[in-house]
This record gives sequence, C-alpha cells and structure tokens, in this order.
Amino acid sequence: MTVPVLELKDVTKTYRVGQGFMKPKATLTAVGGVSLTVARGEVHALVGESGSGKSTLAKLLLGLIAPTSGEIRIDGVPIGQTDRREVARRIQPVFQDPYSSLNPRKSVADLVALPLVAHGIGSSAERQAKVAEMLDAVGLPRRVIDAYPNQLSGGQRQRVAIARALVMRPDVLICDEPTSALDVSVQAQILNLLMDLKREFRLTYFFISHNLAVVEHLADRVAVMYLGRIVEERGREGLFGAPAHPYSRALLDSVLTPDPDLGMPEAGISGAFPNPIAPPSGCTFHPRCPQATERCSREAPASVAFADGFATCHNAGPALALAG
Repeated sequence: MTVPVLELKDVTKTYRVGQGFMKPKATLTAVGGVSLTVARGEVHALVGESGSGKSTLAKLLLGLIAPTSGEIRIDGVPIGQTDRREVARRIQPVFQDPYSSLNPRKSVADLVALPLVAHGIGSSAERQAKVAEMLDAVGLPRRVIDAYPNQLSGGQRQRVAIARALVMRPDVLICDEPTSALDVSVQAQILNLLMDLKREFRLTYFFISHNLAVVEHLADRVAVMYLGRIVEERGREGLFGAPAHPYSRALLDSVLTPDPDLGMPEAGISGAFPNPIAPPSGCTFHPRCPQATERCSREAPASVAFADGFATCHNAGPALALAG
C-alpha cells in the first residue's frame, strides 16, 4: 500500500479566547477532528466559507502551529517527530497576497534565495544560479532579479513567491487562495503556471480556495469544510456531479455561470454563519440547512461512505452510498 505524502488523523486545534471583562474564557474549535489523506502527485482542494478553518488547517500542515490533538504525518512519519527545517524543506506555502508575503526591502534575488540561505545550502554563486533557474521556471525575465516587490505587478510578485517556494525543491505546496488577490486576467496565467510546475517538478498541491470553478478545473479530490470540520470529501467528478452534503450542494448552486438565461445563482443557505465559540447542537449546519429534520438538531451525524469518499450527513445521498 502506497503511503500518502500527507495524512491527518483526527486533527483538532482549539484556542482559549476572551469573551469580555469579568467573563471566563471560552474554547474556540478552529479545526475539529479532521482526517484526510493526500496522495503523492495529486491536487487535493479544500473549500468552504470564510471562517470555516481552512487557513488554520494550512498552518497546521506547514508546522507553523501544533495541533491540540491528533496527528499529522509526512510520508508516514509524524510531523512532531520531524525536524522543523526538514518540514520546511518538504512543504512550502504560496499565500494569498504576494505583496504582504514578500519583504519590500529585499530584492527578488534575495527573496528567492532566502530559503537557501536559511538552510545553509550552497555558495553565493550556487545560490545565484538556483535563483536564475527558478525565475526561468516561473516565467520571469532575468532583468527583474534586482527589482523590489513594489516595482513588480501583482502577477509578477506571485511568480516570485512561487519561485521562492520551489527553490528548495519541496514535495508539497500549500496554496492558500493563491490567485484571489490578483486581477481576473492574471489569475488564469498563474493557475496554468502552477499546473505546468506540478508536472515539471512532480509536486503535490494542497489547494485552498473559495472559487469552486477553479477547484473543478484543477483538483483531483475535494474536501468541503464547515465550522472546522470536513462535511464531505470526494473525488472531483463525484462531488461536482452529485454532491451528497446539503452544504456542498449549496456552495455549488452559488457558483456563477456564463449562461445568462440562468440569472443570478441562489445559494440556498439561510441564516448567518454560526458562532464558532458556541456552535449549534447536533449537526452544526442544521440551522441553515433546507433539508434539516428534528434529528439533525439533536444528533451529530456519522460519516456515510461513498465509492470515492464520504459525507457527514443524516440525509447524505443514500442511493450513492456504499451498502453498510
């Protein structure tokens, strides 16, 4: 059996947060009991509304924060037993805003070489050669090597960020909304670049996005997150063709379509996003779910197995579920 490059087993991350003067601190569960496997070479997407816990999960995978409980493994080895420098070498991030993620006082050459310097890899000349190689790989001209971030366009800055992430030749890129801060005309260029680099460097992507049209184009597998938990995790074709969880269906129904006859989409999600400090009882989605029953309000659902994954819902498409 092939060992997944990334594996999460019942990972939870909680915080103690203040509620105001003279009030006791409360527990906020940012990530609650998440279990996922990411196969080498695939694009595994994570989608959900703002506040669902996607970025917290990204920080856990990068080793920037430690889980409260549960375990994260890299090639079968717990991340807690792996040297942090080794984790950084093998897993690199590409963040949402390329300007805020790049030090404005450093040149492109210094920014891309920074991981090599931090890990003590190569001589100055060898680092310069690697920087030039990475700039070529991401489609940047050599003339920008001495430029500073404020002298570059948004798309160029994101290419610099990608070059910096790749210079250590990592196994996995954690892409946290990597195109949402860019102009629409530039987004497609960066997405196409990412897919070209995936093939060239044999990368694995954990791709976080709220843009389901992008996810449908790129992903092999998709996990849907709501209030810190994975409510559905399926292959791309299964999830987009026959979503099993009402939340997944609502997200897909809210996607804009180029067909003008269909008009504006209806999300089908009523009510406000719940307070994560005091989540609803039973199924946490039930106050906003058009299919909710009395059982949903009092009983947390178990996962229903599908041929290509699972959904956590009392009413998850029984015709598609595996028997037993």
